[in-house]
Amino acid sequence: MKKIALAFLIATTAIAADINDTFKALKFREIGPAVMGGRIDDFAVDERNTNIITWEPLFDDQPVSTIGDIAIAPSDPSIVWVGSGEANNRQSSSWGNGIYKSTDGGHTWQHMGLDKTMHIGRVVVSPIDPNVVYVAAEGNLWGPSKDRGVYKTSDGGRTWTNVLFVNDDTGVSDIAMDPASSGTLIAAAYQRRRTVFGFSGSGPGSGLYKTTDGGATWKKLEKGLPWDAKVEKADTDEQAVKEIGRIGVDFYRRNSNVVYALIEHAQGGVFRSEDKGETWTKMSETDPRGSYYSQVRVDPNNDQRIWVCGAQMYVSDDGGRTFKTNVIQRIHGDYHALWIDPNDSNLMLAGSDGGIHISRDRGRSWDYVNTIPLGQFYEIGLDMQRPYHICGGLQDNNVWCGPSATFDTRGISNGEWFTVGGGDGFYAQIDPNDPNLVYAESQDGNVLRRNLKTHESRTIRPLAPEGERYRFQWNSPIVVSKFDSKTIYYGGNYLFKSTNRGDDWTRLGPDLTSGQDRDKLLIMGRVPDKYTMSRHDGVQAWPAITTISESPINKDLLWVGTDDGNLQVTRDGGKTWKSVADRMKGVPKGTYVSRVVASHTSEGAAYATLDGHRSSDFNVYVFMTTDYGESWKPIRNGIGDDAGTVHVIREDLHNPNVLFAGTERGLYMSSDLGAHWTRLKLNLPTVPIDDIAIHPRENDLVLGTHGRSISIFDDVTPLAQWTDSITNEELHVFDVRPATEYRVVNRGRNIGQKVFFGPNAANGAPITYYLKMKPDAKERVRITITDKNGKVVREMDGTKEVGVNRVTWDLKTRSLTAPPRAGEPGGPEQTAAGATAGGEVTEAATEAASEAGVPGGTAAAAAAAGGATA
Repeated sequence: MKKIALAFLIATTAIAADINDTFKALKFREIGPAVMGGRIDDFAVDERNTNIITWEPLFDDQPVSTIGDIAIAPSDPSIVWVGSGEANNRQSSSWGNGIYKSTDGGHTWQHMGLDKTMHIGRVVVSPIDPNVVYVAAEGNLWGPSKDRGVYKTSDGGRTWTNVLFVNDDTGVSDIAMDPASSGTLIAAAYQRRRTVFGFSGSGPGSGLYKTTDGGATWKKLEKGLPWDAKVEKADTDEQAVKEIGRIGVDFYRRNSNVVYALIEHAQGGVFRSEDKGETWTKMSETDPRGSYYSQVRVDPNNDQRIWVCGAQMYVSDDGGRTFKTNVIQRIHGDYHALWIDPNDSNLMLAGSDGGIHISRDRGRSWDYVNTIPLGQFYEIGLDMQRPYHICGGLQDNNVWCGPSATFDTRGISNGEWFTVGGGDGFYAQIDPNDPNLVYAESQDGNVLRRNLKTHESRTIRPLAPEGERYRFQWNSPIVVSKFDSKTIYYGGNYLFKSTNRGDDWTRLGPDLTSGQDRDKLLIMGRVPDKYTMSRHDGVQAWPAITTISESPINKDLLWVGTDDGNLQVTRDGGKTWKSVADRMKGVPKGTYVSRVVASHTSEGAAYATLDGHRSSDFNVYVFMTTDYGESWKPIRNGIGDDAGTVHVIREDLHNPNVLFAGTERGLYMSSDLGAHWTRLKLNLPTVPIDDIAIHPRENDLVLGTHGRSISIFDDVTPLAQWTDSITNEELHVFDVRPATEYRVVNRGRNIGQKVFFGPNAANGAPITYYLKMKPDAKERVRITITDKNGKVVREMDGTKEVGVNRVTWDLKTRSLTAPPRAGEPGGPEQTAAGATAGGEVTEAATEAASEAGVPGGTAAAAAAAGGATA
């Protein structure tokens, strides 16, 4: 074998910029699940080809993932427009950065401007000229801005004109084009504002506007509508008339004189016009939760059949006079999107908080698309089984648990996942000593303890004394103590502690929030009152605790952060508390604390992330303290403003210099205590990373994403051990974790393509090494496995790409006879692996694994990397 000499240096900045190229051979496993979907906001269908069979992602590598609307040019289906920024006004709604265009059916994209519109509710394209496009921009959900209204381009997006602007608080949530006259459009203006403490979903700025000259001029429609002064009103209060909420609008395709509007108002409901919107007649009071839905669809072949999206799907066969809610059954509710085939009204697509559904019999039966992992996880927890399990809470989709790998060679099926709690799922924590005990939290502080063995469940929400009311956050944190798994902590406006798994609770100290009364706080210049539409939608209580951390070093050291900007620490188990938020320089008072994490290596050290977007502050806030919060150091360098705000930070379990951060738009990593960060992309799509967990035994990096379910980076050791100096080595072998051999089998049969399996981890010991240069074509990277006595038990070839390589030893030897298992007479208790490709030798070793009682009849074997040459 010819010896090769390699030598070149890579600077620190170059490494940071090129980390994804260096580690390109290592991938995240997107394990799903796909059994539950995520919130679907819109569909766009090429109506000349409605054979909907398979789905593929098209937007994974764009700067943002949140989408409010999609539109296909009717005259050229290769032209696709995407308006970024979800328009459904929820606490979890993400913000976009404008509008995108594809001219090749979504394979490539170009950003076409409108950067600051943030939330786009609708995009419509002229059927005559695909260069003429109208965009309904809601604008900033959390603050005033001028970047809202209706925008028009006549040159395919090169330039835009704001053709309709109402005011800084009012955007446009919907726009419909007359199918018989592309210059006639009706736009639904919407005045709304969400804050950290509540929501106001109405105001005098809302209304319906019409243009007949392509947006050159507009008039506000009034005749027959709730704000028409000539309409007799049951409630004559002047303020009630002014409070106009969200509106949906749709033309009837076969006769565009007929238009329907769904109006959120004290006198709102379904309205019909037979003169293109000039005059209106109220058909009924149907209008479910306007701020979250407000979608109305007219059957393209029957103007009497009206569909209205809500928690249930409403359908009328008499022009909106009466509605039924029992037609669509047995699929997930909370509908936001509905498409009806104009050539065949039996073919429908429904999008809800539960994903994508297809009907071919006008809604009587549905095919649920359970092959796309779209889960919107808020929080995740891990247990200590083999393979370990993951539990997590999802947006409107309960709390689920499932395995990180299975004994089925096909992978992790949807059927492996099961629910342990209902509602909007959030925190899910598992007893580290008993994987059958799971704590699951749903919205507004509802928490239960479930025994997976007996299927027993008990509500353990702390009960307030008579005359008192506890406040709990939409996402209330729960923590299992590292010192005693019977001890758990739970956050409301107080920090609660239980020493018997939630059967009884003790309050630790006083109310840890500011205790502000939100009923005295202004939104858009006035305090929301009984006339306000969707008043404080989704925010049942404020302020409350958002994050808890127990020091792994000192059980009496606890940290608590709140949604009104308090960050407090106790060093005596909760007897006394100290507020330390004001020591964070440059952070506006009251900024939401998204995470506080105590260090596992230094008692006084902790990390904190704050998220101000709910107060219209989109800056990145990441801090570190080494003195119990007395002083804080900002550590955001490298996390740009385009990353979005930061949700979570975690410290590596083996190298305290290594940190991971999850932001609204991706994953970031630092190897120098936050002094420098770089985005870790690899094969991850652009998606919010809402939670991060590192498994204490497997050292896997597990991500809970808000839109693409769960991803795992198997054995994060190479990332944690990466240093600049490694690039000076011709070969570097990273430590190898103890490995478990699983006896796997194909459990299935030929079942077609409509099935989802998340990939298992490679079965065996992952051996990871860095090559400075690629060996010649005739040379091999040779990996030699030896036992603890130095005897060679296996040789295998490795990959030889520049950068980090990974090869999995399947724990088999060269012998045709199965080797003894670890711990058995003659079985290996420690092995070593050596890779050769030229003569240099490095050493890396690890202890053997010897496990008893491994589930599924598996046996453990040991694998360690050491003695690698190149």
